[in-house]
Amino acid sequence: MAGEPQDDCLFCKIVAGHVPATIVRETETTVAFRDINPQAPTHVLVIPKAHYANAAELAAADPALTADLLRETETVADEDKLESYRIVFNTGVGAGQTVFHAHAHVLGGRGMHWPPG
Repeated sequence: MAGEPQDDCLFCKIVAGHVPATIVRETETTVAFRDINPQAPTHVLVIPKAHYANAAELAAADPALTADLLRETETVADEDKLESYRIVFNTGVGAGQTVFHAHAHVLGGRGMHWPPG
């Protein structure tokens, strides 16, 4: 069920403390941790504690939680002293989503070119 922890979800296991992660921030509704395969000097994942498969599902089900997650991306960027940064949501296999728990990638500390690819 949407919003409920999933036994087979890596990020739900991180939220529960069953899988270690380098946590940089935690709020009542979100957790932010360093990506284990960083694509930039700053690469932090910000996730809701509640399980939603992707950003679209999260936004449709819980707009307030979506706003919390986005606010946390800014806080992460501020704490890493990023002047500019990119927020990425991958939704679906074809877009590169590999963990099906909504999450935002906060990327910064190097030039971000357009188009991404």
